[in-house]
Amino acid sequence: MMLTPVHRFRDIERKPEYLQPEKCVPPPSHASLGTMWFIRDGCGIACAVVTWMLVFYADFVVLLVMLVPSRDYVYSVINGTLFNTLAFLALASHFRAMLTDPGAVPKGNATKEFIESLQLKPGQVVYKCPKCCSIKPDRAHHCSVCKRCIRKMDHHCPWVNNCVGENNQKYFVLFTMYIALISLHALIMVGFHFLYCFEEDWTKCSSFSPPTTVILLILLCFEALLFLIFTSVMFGTQVHSICTDETGIERLKNQKPTWERTSGWEGMKLAFGGAFSLGWFNPFSNVSCKSPAPAEVVAAAPASAIMTQEEIEQFLARDVAIQVFHE
Repeated sequence: MMLTPVHRFRDIERKPEYLQPEKCVPPPSHASLGTMWFIRDGCGIACAVVTWMLVFYADFVVLLVMLVPSRDYVYSVINGTLFNTLAFLALASHFRAMLTDPGAVPKGNATKEFIESLQLKPGQVVYKCPKCCSIKPDRAHHCSVCKRCIRKMDHHCPWVNNCVGENNQKYFVLFTMYIALISLHALIMVGFHFLYCFEEDWTKCSSFSPPTTVILLILLCFEALLFLIFTSVMFGTQVHSICTDETGIERLKNQKPTWERTSGWEGMKLAFGGAFSLGWFNPFSNVSCKSPAPAEVVAAAPASAIMTQEEIEQFLARDVAIQVFHE
């Protein structure tokens, strides 16, 4: 049985112990696929908790230090409503990015039964991940933290305790955008509040003592400036990745595209789930990404005959039949 050459950017390792399908645990049944996605990583959970605490701290300072003591009722209502709306959308986006399956490939599906169901033709090649024992689609990469292969994996972000991949990139983009907006809004309000306190008596511009007020405002200013820079850069890189149809990993590896690119505005529509609308900015709307069919995990080669049972047995037995690569 002749096999097509493996793409030169794949690092192939032919170790027979990784290629035994009987060592693979069968994938979960369809009844268990509806379980919530959550990564049990101590560092990621700590970062996610810190993220929420920082947003709550910013809300505390904005409301109780700057807006509630203000004599301008209209100013306080407008800015309080705007800030809390953006903060709610930021936390909702963070929640969706953290608890949405980023595009995990079914674990342990490199079994004899699954390979038989693919109806492979002579000359076709499939890629198997030796770490999660799964048949790997094109552009999927293994995450050592999630312990799964992720479709169109961009990177693993500890701040959302999840990978950024095909299914949750929209929520990650919204999270970075809303955090950048509330950071900018907080910086502007801190600037106005300092001016107000310098012109008025410090004891009247806040419910707290002047030293406490200054410390709280400086901490908020530092936090807002830091996250404004960080999330703005992340937002820009994510939008660039979507518009160029190139993930962060693919860019770092300097891979030449072997896929048909969906660039520009079409890429944005695919990532955000349809034509431009207010739903793009809604973290509660779902993204209808097209999941590849089982046959799409193979690299097609022109052939006319379906593999026979004998060929399948040879396919499973030979260490060159399933190409293995590490990441």
